Amino acid sequence: MSRGWRRLQAAAVSGSVAEGLMLTALPLVAVTITTDPREVSLVNVVGQSPWLLLSLFAGVLIDRVRRSSVLVAAYAVQACAALVLAVAGASGWLSLPLLLVVAFVVTSAQVLGDGASGALVPEVVPGHRLAAANTRLMLIDRGVVQFVVPPAAGVLVGVALGAPAWVAVVAAVVAVVVVRGLRSTPATPSEHHPVRDIAEGLWYLVRTRLLLSITVAVALGSFASSAAMSMFVLYAYEVLHVGAVGYGVLLTCMAVGWVASSFVVSRVVDRLGYAWSMRLAQVGMVVTMALIAVLPPWAWAIGVVVFAESAIVMVWNVCSQSSRQRFTPAGLLGRVLTSHRALAWGLTPLGALTGGLVAAGLGQRAVWLVGAVVQVGALVTAWIGLSPRAFREAELAAEERRAAAVG
Repeated sequence: MSRGWRRLQAAAVSGSVAEGLMLTALPLVAVTITTDPREVSLVNVVGQSPWLLLSLFAGVLIDRVRRSSVLVAAYAVQACAALVLAVAGASGWLSLPLLLVVAFVVTSAQVLGDGASGALVPEVVPGHRLAAANTRLMLIDRGVVQFVVPPAAGVLVGVALGAPAWVAVVAAVVAVVVVRGLRSTPATPSEHHPVRDIAEGLWYLVRTRLLLSITVAVALGSFASSAAMSMFVLYAYEVLHVGAVGYGVLLTCMAVGWVASSFVVSRVVDRLGYAWSMRLAQVGMVVTMALIAVLPPWAWAIGVVVFAESAIVMVWNVCSQSSRQRFTPAGLLGRVLTSHRALAWGLTPLGALTGGLVAAGLGQRAVWLVGAVVQVGALVTAWIGLSPRAFREAELAAEERRAAAVG
């Protein structure tokens, strides 16, 4: 295991603690200011908008600047956002507009950090270990760290509204220090206009059928998930009748599912292959969202379902990220990763807004039913575009590019 890989994992732990605390605390703080579903959903709408507004430009930066430097900048921005929320909580200056600004900045840092981290993985990990490496990073991001963070954030909010942010400041600063010792490959200078570089990354993604199919499926799934998760805190409070700690426990159930899946995801993918792993994962996402819509308000049952949903999503995400890393030239990787996120996650603000409107008009359960219907579209896309043949063709094309580069 290389020194760079160890540092990348350590930074992921600290950075994910900071990010998890902020993302958990923001909706909890929001419901202390307002319980209007439309206003609460605004925190998610504004918070998710950087994926649409900034991703393409972030990709150019990641491909033009040393990627470890971009990651340092991302964690530094995250620390500043957490500090603002911490000071506001301690001073009694919390307001919905302030939460919207902080949510935007936190996700902006996430856009930079996730793109840079994803582009760094092939530099510090050999190609045959990509799936295992991505599993480890996703486990850190959504599993081990969030196993502790969500209930801790709920407890900290109960102590003081700004308390989670103070801890997030420290965690983000630690991540900055760790990444500063990671040396990545110098970026290749580009003489092209940034818009041309953006177009190059987008064009490669769009004309590569397999990667485009993954992006369309993720876009639909992100819309559905964003609609549901933007209202999850109110669903927990108003339908399941659990408080801040109970909400944190439900998020922990998701994290436990993520952790449990991490132990078997490589074996699942090895046994079924990428194509069938991704197809069956989409089936599971439809089923779990539909179950949350129709099950009685039993918190324990919902905990079991979100556990299963998170385990399934882990399989999909590992295959999705590894596919982009396997089938994209190194010089385009930053732009392709962020182009994917811009197109795939760009619908999340609209999904969050839709969730608030549906909840206000039809109730909390209807949000999950709408999400299940949209997820069916992702299932159809995956079933058609992610066939075993499509993966074989993508692998042959990648081998031809490697052979041409050597020649």
